[in-house]
Amino acid sequence: MAVPRALVLTGYGINCDRETAFAFEQAGAEARRVHVNDLIDGHDRLDRYQILSFPGGFSYGDDIASGKVLANRVKTHLDDAIQRFIEGGGLVLGICNGFQVMVKYGLLGSPQGVVEAQRSTLTYNDSSRYEDRWVHLLPEKGRCVFTRGIEKLYLPVAHGEGKFFTDPGTLAGLEAAGCVVLRYADEEGRAAGGRFPWNPNGSLNDIAGVCDPSGRVFGLMPHPERHLHFTQHPLWTQLAEECRRAGRRLPEEGHGMAIFRNAVTYFTD
Repeated sequence: MAVPRALVLTGYGINCDRETAFAFEQAGAEARRVHVNDLIDGHDRLDRYQILSFPGGFSYGDDIASGKVLANRVKTHLDDAIQRFIEGGGLVLGICNGFQVMVKYGLLGSPQGVVEAQRSTLTYNDSSRYEDRWVHLLPEKGRCVFTRGIEKLYLPVAHGEGKFFTDPGTLAGLEAAGCVVLRYADEEGRAAGGRFPWNPNGSLNDIAGVCDPSGRVFGLMPHPERHLHFTQHPLWTQLAEECRRAGRRLPEEGHGMAIFRNAVTYFTD
């Protein structure tokens, strides 16, 4: 098919939209940043795109709770369009604040897929402070389109409300349905087991990202758009020296690029 088009939402405190659009473009998509008001007012339409992304930032100043105001606004005005978009085979990606929006909207966090009432949340970190650090992630083998073929990830987190939390029944349902996509891990690739700083926020079962039952709707707290190039790795000079000594070529891409590439190749392969 033709190059897929990605709509990257922007407006009112969203501040990672340019980086997210750039990531999709680097992966081969045609990306456009669209203000939420332009969608609501009909100046642009979701059915012109194949990918929808809710980027990171502090939408509406994270008043009430992170992502809650934007979630309510989008659900009130665009719910029918988003439901049609998902049912029609579109991909949806939420990063950090975008993940918070999707969970509080009801797009994610339930083993039943899109639900009317919010079933899970992303709440205050156990450390009671904003966490800005790099984390190791273990992808689960399953249905998620965005993580196909990825064995490990090293990405930065930057959030104050990143703890994934839900009731025991919903948690068990998410696990059983294969909706848990990413877990926090330590340097050796072992599950973090709730240990800080490997699990930076205290998320239940070390959950860093979840998808819906279709695998086409995905959200994660870490920022893949902040690790697109090898030189964005915090230890890239050390790793470059190790590659030189071992006679290996330097990697050209950072770990986050694979997530965006998977979204594009879903439509082009």
